[in-house]
Amino acid sequence: MLHLSQIMISNQEIQTFDELKSAVKTFAENGEMYLRFDVKPAYPDTPADWEDQLEATFNSRY
Repeated sequence: MLHLSQIMISNQEIQTFDELKSAVKTFAENGEMYLRFDVKPAYPDTPADWEDQLEATFNSRY
């Protein structure tokens, strides 16, 4: 299981929510099956529906 905090820690150069979405998509395309939201992204552009957006991005890998 992939935790959102793992993505953020291993990609500390990420500065925006869109960059985080790209990283999430990359992890999904590389075979990750499950994503758990264990932290809230603290980027200035993080939208209110951030969980829905990241889940949709993760699930759009196909």
